[in-house]
Amino acid sequence: MSSAFTPCQVHADDLWFADDPGDVALAQALCQRCPLRRSCLDGALDRGERWGVWGGQILHDGAIVERKPRVGRPRKRATAA
Repeated sequence: MSSAFTPCQVHADDLWFADDPGDVALAQALCQRCPLRRSCLDGALDRGERWGVWGGQILHDGAIVERKPRVGRPRKRATAA
């Protein structure tokens, strides 16, 4: 008898909350073939999850975003003299 595991059960928890863009992309890619992808995302939104990759989508501050914002202080904007 074989048991199937979802990607989030097989890989380290840190992968789904990574800062590195490559790790975030890997987490999203692993979600693509997961049969629970839609229910994972719906559950995260229902629970108000604020961060991480859920159902192949990136949540940042509770909203789905295209890319995870970079960590650190924002760049200073040049001002006109």
